[in-house]
Amino acid sequence: MKKVLKNKKFWLYSSFVYLLIAIFSIFFIGDVDSFKLDENGNLIKKIIVKKIPPLDKKDYDRRIYMLAGYSTTSYIALLTATTTATTTASLWPVKTVFPNAGAILPFKRIVAYYGNLLSTGMGVLGQYPEDEMLAKLDLEVQKWTLADPETPAIPALHYIAVTAQGKPGEDGKYRLRMPDEEIDKIIKIAEKINALVFLDIQIGQSTIQEELPPLEKYLKMPQVHLAIDPEFSMKNGRKPGIYVGTYDATEINYVTDYLAKIVQDNKLTPKIFIIHRYIQEMVTNYKQIKIVPEVQIVMNMDGWGPKKNKLITYNQCIYNEPVQFAGFKLFYKNDLWAPSTAMMTPEEVLGLTPKPIYIQYQ
Repeated sequence: MKKVLKNKKFWLYSSFVYLLIAIFSIFFIGDVDSFKLDENGNLIKKIIVKKIPPLDKKDYDRRIYMLAGYSTTSYIALLTATTTATTTASLWPVKTVFPNAGAILPFKRIVAYYGNLLSTGMGVLGQYPEDEMLAKLDLEVQKWTLADPETPAIPALHYIAVTAQGKPGEDGKYRLRMPDEEIDKIIKIAEKINALVFLDIQIGQSTIQEELPPLEKYLKMPQVHLAIDPEFSMKNGRKPGIYVGTYDATEINYVTDYLAKIVQDNKLTPKIFIIHRYIQEMVTNYKQIKIVPEVQIVMNMDGWGPKKNKLITYNQCIYNEPVQFAGFKLFYKNDLWAPSTAMMTPEEVLGLTPKPIYIQYQ
């Protein structure tokens, strides 16, 4: 009996010590150590919850101006100017709300490989064995970091989770949802290199309201973000692949609200929301697209071809119609079709205004 009481006192004392450690961690250490004890007081799990530092607003603003083409000298002059007059010739940088703490952009540049693991024709993700694909992506990430060391590049896998189809399918929606086991594969591959994941939606004749819920469990993961493709958002019964689709600002705002709620409900850092575009009609009423602290929007220039054509498209769809951040797509094959002889280099792309913060390879 005395031995039992002695053991109980020991475990009670141990539990008390663990509680003191946890309290000490909360108040005196940057990270929070969360302890879980079994019925005997044994430590069975330890979770490290890292505190997210507050947003550095000054650095954020500085980087936004750098993306807009300002030099360090001109930015300092802007800060020290005694007048409130600003340059009216440039549409950039876009004046929007500050993001929540933990925002990836504009502190990192994202370099993504695009495609679907089941298709060799939809992009680089499905064209190479896994190890070879990841090695190629790593080389691209290194190139972009060397081209702009102040904005380190990080990898991402941009996976088409809902693919537009040329035939209506059983439900007549002209789209095919990837099964969970296929999405799980891309999540696990990304984990190997600590990469972000973008789930891309091509709705066909479905609606974005119908296609988001099946992906919500993935969007609750902090490393998973979203992309939509207006090219395959068909209206008036048109078939994908024959006509170019479109999204209006009202539909884009619906997605933003949906993502913002996920961020709020699950206490996540901001989600990144990619919108593909290569003609102006793919996005209508861009001025009505709203920006919220929980979501960072990237308009991704999706056109292919010679450098001259890509620059024209970039100016029309990105520079002239600013939303928040800019993206740029590079095609390993299509950008080399005649009369083109070379794909644009990171240095050439970084010469654009605004500088793209999201780079995608197909």
